[in-house]
Amino acid sequence: MAEATRIIAGAMSGTSADGIDVALVQVSGSGLQMQARLLHHHARSYPTTLRQKIFAVRQSQQVGLGDLAELGRKISLAHAVAVRDALQETGLRSGDLAAVAAHGQTLFHSPPNTIQWLDPALIAAEVGCPVVSDFRRADCAAGGQGAPLVPFADYILFRHPQRAGFVINIGGIANFTLLPANATPDQVRALDTGPGNCLSDFLMRESDRAGPGFDRDGQLASRGNPIGKFAEAFFQNDYFTKPGDRGKSTDIPSMILLFQQVRQDHLDASLEDLLATACLLCALGIFHAATGLVKNSECDLILSGGGIENRCIMGNLRKLFPGYRILRTDDFGIPSAAKEALAFALLGAATLDGIPSNIPSATGASRSVVLGSITPK
Repeated sequence: MAEATRIIAGAMSGTSADGIDVALVQVSGSGLQMQARLLHHHARSYPTTLRQKIFAVRQSQQVGLGDLAELGRKISLAHAVAVRDALQETGLRSGDLAAVAAHGQTLFHSPPNTIQWLDPALIAAEVGCPVVSDFRRADCAAGGQGAPLVPFADYILFRHPQRAGFVINIGGIANFTLLPANATPDQVRALDTGPGNCLSDFLMRESDRAGPGFDRDGQLASRGNPIGKFAEAFFQNDYFTKPGDRGKSTDIPSMILLFQQVRQDHLDASLEDLLATACLLCALGIFHAATGLVKNSECDLILSGGGIENRCIMGNLRKLFPGYRILRTDDFGIPSAAKEALAFALLGAATLDGIPSNIPSATGASRSVVLGSITPK
C-alpha cells in the first residue's frame, strides 16, 4: 500500500550535461492519480572539467575502464552534493526523504542499448536514503525505446478534459508528449523530435573552448540567417522519415554527426548562420513530428527546458505554430527548469509503489513495466 504522502528528491542531468536539477517534491496518492507539489528546486552546475569529460566520452565513445569508473564516481558525488544542498536550503533532512529518484547521466543511448551512468549505492551512502535509478532498461527489455519516459508524469500533470496539449521539453534533445483532450493513457503519444540545444551548444564549444558552451538567449543565432538547403538535407535522414507512431528516440552524438555531415556542403557559412540554422532545425523537428496530429485551435504548446530561453528557437516555433496557445510549464506552477526533475520524482514514486510507469504507446514497449531499481541506504 502506497504511503498517503511522501517527499521524493528527483535528480535530473539531461543530455546537455550542464549540471543537475533537483526537485524536492511532495507526492500524494499513487499511480496516475498521484498529485505533486514542488517544495523546492535547486540547480547545480557540473564542474567544467567534469562536463568536458562527459562530452568527450559521449562524442568519442571511447574511454578506459578506470576513467569510466572515476567518471561514474564524480557524477554520483555531484548528484549527492546537489541533493544535500537542496535539503539544506529547505531545512529538510535526509530522513525526510522517501527516496532520491536519479536518472543518471546519459553516456550512450541507441535502443535497445543504453547507458545512464550513476552509482546509486554511493548516492544512497552520501545522502542517507534509498535511491531509485536506472529507469530506461526495463522499458528497453520490453521492446521499447526507453524514452521518452516523462509522458507518465506529463499525463499526471497536464492532461485536460477539453484541450489537447503538446508538452514539449527542449534540452539537448527535444521531445514531446501529445495529450489528446480527455485522453486515456493508451492515447498518449511521445517521441524525440530531434535536436534541441545540442547543435547550438556544439557550435559554441567548437568556436570557443573556454567559453560558456552555449549561445545565451540565442543572441548570436538571432543575428544569423538560417540556411534553407541545410535544413532540407538534414531532414532527409532516416531518423526523421521513419514513423513515430510507436515511439522513437535519439541521442546527441547522432544528431551532431548528422549536422557535421551536412555541414560539409556549407563550409563557408558563418557561426551566426550556423547557429540560426541549428535553432531552425530544433523547431522544424518539433513541427514535422507534430504535423497533422491535432488542430491548432484545440491544442496548447506547453514548453519547458533550457531551449525555451533561446529567443531564436522560440521565434521559429511561433512562426511554425500560428494559432496555438504557447505556454510554459511555469503557467501551471512548475518552473520550466524543474519540470524534468519533478517528472522523475513521480517516476520514482511509482517504482516505490511497484506500479508500471512506462506508457507503451509512447515508448513502443510491448507491455507496461515497473521502471527503475531501488538501492537501499
